[in-house]
Amino acid sequence: MPRGTPHTDLSPELLAHMQAIKAKAAEYGLDFFEVVYEVLDFETMNQIASYGGFPVRYPHWRWGMEYDRLSKRDSYGLGRIYEMVINNDPCYAYLQESNSVTDQKLVMAHVYGHSDFFKNNLWFGKTNRKMMDEMANHATRVRRHIERQGQEEVERFLDDCLSIEHLIDPHSVFMGKASERGEEEGGFSPDKLPAKDYMDPFINPAEELVRQREAWLKEKAASRGRFPERPTRDVLLFLLRNAPLADWQSDILGLIRDEAYYFAPQGMTKVMNEGWATYWHSKLMTQHFLEAREIIDYAEQHSGVVHMPPGGFNPYKIGVEMFKDIERRWDRGQHGQAWERLEDIGARERFDDRSMRGRDKIFEVRRIYNDVNFIDEFLTPEFVDRHQMYQFRRDPQTGEVKIVTRDFHRIKQTLLFQLTNMGQPFIYVADGNYGNRGELYLAQKFMGLEVETAKAGETLRAIARIWGRPVHLQARVNEQMTLTTLASPDADPERRVVTEEMPAPAHMVE
Repeated sequence: MPRGTPHTDLSPELLAHMQAIKAKAAEYGLDFFEVVYEVLDFETMNQIASYGGFPVRYPHWRWGMEYDRLSKRDSYGLGRIYEMVINNDPCYAYLQESNSVTDQKLVMAHVYGHSDFFKNNLWFGKTNRKMMDEMANHATRVRRHIERQGQEEVERFLDDCLSIEHLIDPHSVFMGKASERGEEEGGFSPDKLPAKDYMDPFINPAEELVRQREAWLKEKAASRGRFPERPTRDVLLFLLRNAPLADWQSDILGLIRDEAYYFAPQGMTKVMNEGWATYWHSKLMTQHFLEAREIIDYAEQHSGVVHMPPGGFNPYKIGVEMFKDIERRWDRGQHGQAWERLEDIGARERFDDRSMRGRDKIFEVRRIYNDVNFIDEFLTPEFVDRHQMYQFRRDPQTGEVKIVTRDFHRIKQTLLFQLTNMGQPFIYVADGNYGNRGELYLAQKFMGLEVETAKAGETLRAIARIWGRPVHLQARVNEQMTLTTLASPDADPERRVVTEEMPAPAHMVE
């Protein structure tokens, strides 16, 4: 097979469509990884979707739960999966066997948009491009630990790791931090007697590891003051280096962290990524590959993709419309200080310098932005009005949906809060030896999003089980700064409002 030709099981008809779509996409300037297409039946598609798009994952009950959810959704007619595409080199894309030819063409055009985004967007630049192989490797490692430690023990630890998988710092991979380069002084390393895996828990009991770790923490605090020296956002890395973990536990926590960093850019660019792919499937289909007899089917499918009810948020809709708006504005020169100073009625909308820089601009935006700075820079009051992106609520008396506010700044700020850090609060390790007792003190950096107490409780329990000592969390709850303490994973959390007399505010991240 010639170099660059993807291995695929497409029918001759779909293969011909794929080659034509690929050539036209490249002609427009899209630069994508090779795409390997596989056509799957309903059940197989749901199985792979439940694994996050990968054919092999480590064994865990969450995959079965997701498969059951997807199967019920499809069976009840609440939606179905048309395609999946994986950030890998080459990209892997799965097509639903029951799709019509029109749908398959739309999906293939959409996939090339995604593949271009994966390859060229800055925020995907540090991701593992061989994640198909890496996921299979992770599955093998977890199964090996299950054979040696037992299904229940490993699954219980996996539950804890998955409860905190979002506590990473996605920006750190771009900042050359010592913690990412491995140049920072190493973490806790227990003095263990040599033993085979199955004998290790008896020869090196967990209680002894905890004792060694606490002695190390006290020595570190005495020699260097606060530990860590600065608040650290990558909680998983801190636990990997300093919690009293067995080798198999370190391996599992490490692979969960690796997967969290792989998936993070997808959460950071959901609006842009889907908007970019939708922009290109729309352009390719409507201008090149849509036959007259397919117009109704295409219109029905595309309208379903971009439908957004009042008060809703559809990343496909917002993303594609913003890319089209950017292209239109830069084609006509409707940007910059001179344009913004126009005050006559209708002057802004009429302005057209025929600069025709729109296509270049959207390729530039696709390359360097994520959702937060995309919305922050390019969302305009005119765009919000045109698409009625107001804040709505349902009247409890009448059931009627009513507009709460049309205020652009409030709408934009709310949207940015929802997108910043993928909708998660910023949590830092502020002190790893709080009170000189080996306790862990976490602090929230408030960025407009409060901590949900129910979720925080489960997260603290998971951290307490991994850390092996009491855990504290200082965070904003119901507009008050509170300190939540979990003495042990089985204890009820104790919450109190932080007052000026308490030493806790000194740990707060500024």
